[in-house]
Amino acid sequence: MFTVIKIVVSAIIIWIITEVSRRFPAQGGVIAAMPIISILSIVWLYAQGEQTASLSKFAYGVAGAIPSTVVMLVIVGFALQHSLHLFASLALGMGGWFVFFLLQDMVVKHLI
Repeated sequence: MFTVIKIVVSAIIIWIITEVSRRFPAQGGVIAAMPIISILSIVWLYAQGEQTASLSKFAYGVAGAIPSTVVMLVIVGFALQHSLHLFASLALGMGGWFVFFLLQDMVVKHLI
């Protein structure tokens, strides 16, 4: 039953964000950039009995992925602005995300 509740609540939040984005794209982008998914994930994990140490690792993991996500979004925005097909733009963005994430991981491991 808890799984169904998680799915329904998550779907409603995604639906609200897409509806706001259809009417007000810039404001929808700001709402989508909010850490809603991260917060929901932490709440769901906590409700399922995860220890705070595990929640902390999750939060740091999310924070570590933010630079790569920014790179992905910039690539997607640039590609769409230059009339590239949506799925090609998303593929380029995800490729950029992956490459940047690997580079970032190498740099962090080298520094630590």
